[in-house]
Amino acid sequence: MPKLDRDRLFPLDKAARTYARELYESIADLPIISPHGHTDPAWFALNAPFPDPAQLFVTPDHYLLRMLYSQGVPLEALGIPRTDGAPVESDSRVIWRKFAAHYYLFRATPSHLWMDHALAEVFGVTENLNADTADEIYDHINACLAAPAYRPRALFDRFGIAALATTDAALDSLDHHQTIADADWPARIIPTYRPDAVVDPDASGFIENVAVLGELTGHDTQTWKGYLDAHRARRAFFKSRGATATDHGHADPTTADLDPGVAAALFDRIIAGDSSADDRALFRAQMLTEMAGMSVNDGLVMQLHPGSDRNHAASILETFGPDKGFDIPKAVDYTNALKPLLNKHGLNPDFSLIVFTLDEATYARELAPLAGVYPALKLGPAWWFFDSPEGMRRYREATTETAGFYNTAGFNDDTRAFCSIPARHDVARRVDSAYLATLVATGRLSRADAAEVAHDLAYRLAKQAYRL
Repeated sequence: MPKLDRDRLFPLDKAARTYARELYESIADLPIISPHGHTDPAWFALNAPFPDPAQLFVTPDHYLLRMLYSQGVPLEALGIPRTDGAPVESDSRVIWRKFAAHYYLFRATPSHLWMDHALAEVFGVTENLNADTADEIYDHINACLAAPAYRPRALFDRFGIAALATTDAALDSLDHHQTIADADWPARIIPTYRPDAVVDPDASGFIENVAVLGELTGHDTQTWKGYLDAHRARRAFFKSRGATATDHGHADPTTADLDPGVAAALFDRIIAGDSSADDRALFRAQMLTEMAGMSVNDGLVMQLHPGSDRNHAASILETFGPDKGFDIPKAVDYTNALKPLLNKHGLNPDFSLIVFTLDEATYARELAPLAGVYPALKLGPAWWFFDSPEGMRRYREATTETAGFYNTAGFNDDTRAFCSIPARHDVARRVDSAYLATLVATGRLSRADAAEVAHDLAYRLAKQAYRL
């Protein structure tokens, strides 16, 4: 692979490019705050070697899967297990060859930027990845993975990660987090409370999950009061393991503020399995406001990630399960949807809500104006499909004039692919440096202010927003 361009993602104008490079170099080596993501805590608890290049890079990455599938590569050929147990490709070298032969499909995508960075900077690969070099690069990475320096904990230290949060189901035992905490290793790896399976009546096994929630907490989750108390207890358990945030993957951000008696009657219908689709939607909306109230009391930062039509292809969900790349953005109304929650808690200094979106039209129209006035609300970074150079630039352009920099939450990588973490943060730092350099070049920001903002965007804002 050719040496990475040291000025990648910087402005074309020579003066702005020079200053963007200067800004970037001042923040490039800051510690990484990774407050929201989907890395597996078992990696760090067990510290076992990663199995091979295919399982490290290809099979866990839905960005890669979706592009390859769109170009006719079957998921079976990439080793993705089928729900019916039918055979799929099990030879990781064959999977890697298939990926390498189709790597050209990712030209100019964020995945290509991240992958090139990981190959060059993490593994020292010097050749382009393609069908001809696939085996050589596979063998090189495999040899690296066998070395102690490439174990998960060693890479965590090498990447300069100051704090990393995983995303964990409400019913998770958090045993791996306890193992990490008990280890003679000073890394800060913390859980995040993700209660979707016990707040969404349409989630698979919801009623059974609620019963398990009661068993874990000793509260009667067949009553509204007991159900809420069980959430409080579970959140306290997550806090005891270091959690500073919750995460809510609702399809839409609709919130409600029902009279307690009405909410209890709604819960009774839900738990009895005697509810309508409207009941279930209203329950989800009420639970967002309930969770916000709990955050006021226990201090956990609330994250909301709506706007994804998840598992859009029914046949893929049935055959391969969720998270295979078929999650599609959709339009979202935040102004009306969040009004009940924000009217109840949005002015409370003890509450903090970080909102993400996959509907870019809402940045300037709704989210920046909301975050620009409600003290409790912060904007999450450009996320998922827009975790990209152009998406990040559009995000800054759409939100800065109305919400400023300090009503945003810095950057988070939201990744399952561990080796992409430094690459994603590098992209964000470069894009922000380019944006700030352009503001300086056009007389809208002083150099001193730009230098301070660059540091804040790369490090301080995420640390502050997530109470780390």
